[in-house]
Amino acid sequence: MDVTDATFQTEVIERSRTVPVVVDFWAAWCGPCRMLTPVLERAVEQRGGTVELAKVDVDANQEVASAYGIQGIPAVKAFRDGRVVAEFVGAQPATAVARFLDSLVPSQADLLARQGDEASLLKAHELDPGRADVAIPLARILLGRGERKEALDVLEKVHGSYVADGLAARIRLELAATPDLAPAFEAIDAGKQDRALEVLISAIRPKRAERDDIRRVVVGILDELGADDPLATSSRTRLASALY
Repeated sequence: MDVTDATFQTEVIERSRTVPVVVDFWAAWCGPCRMLTPVLERAVEQRGGTVELAKVDVDANQEVASAYGIQGIPAVKAFRDGRVVAEFVGAQPATAVARFLDSLVPSQADLLARQGDEASLLKAHELDPGRADVAIPLARILLGRGERKEALDVLEKVHGSYVADGLAARIRLELAATPDLAPAFEAIDAGKQDRALEVLISAIRPKRAERDDIRRVVVGILDELGADDPLATSSRTRLASALY
């Protein structure tokens, strides 16, 4: 698909909100462009519509070329959700082009995760058990049914997520029967994070055996609230006081 200054907004920017669009900035006089374009075309065709290719002649469409700072060609920019998410300059071998396109196209696990129902999350978890964005909602579904050990098994395969760590810690605390924390967990389920944090932080005592798991639950809530949330800001100060 040839794209011009006049059609770039519609054919690339708007279209990229539905499917990734790879833009090949080229010119007729450019030898490396003539080498790269067929490689891009074949690779995009092999992906069956999961990514699209747009070609911009930089000599005929200098407005777009200038807007995106094109200085050397061939230049390839990938657009998703209206913005550039990946790029490279110069002719590349087919293997490198394939890797570039694969980084843009959603995997089967990505597509299943977006559906969000239990069956889809289970399939996505089987494909990629370390994904926090799959394991957390799946574990919450299981926890809601009282399947705590099953939920914990799902979460223990995830690494590097404060939210997953916090949810796993909550389940361990529930399994250990800590009645004074029950109001906090009820508050979390009711969306009353302020009440949950009040109970949890108050329960962090110096020699309490469950102290570290309570801290993990708190940190998970704070991470989910976000760094700029006023409740998270005030609660971090209270947590630090309770810990140190």
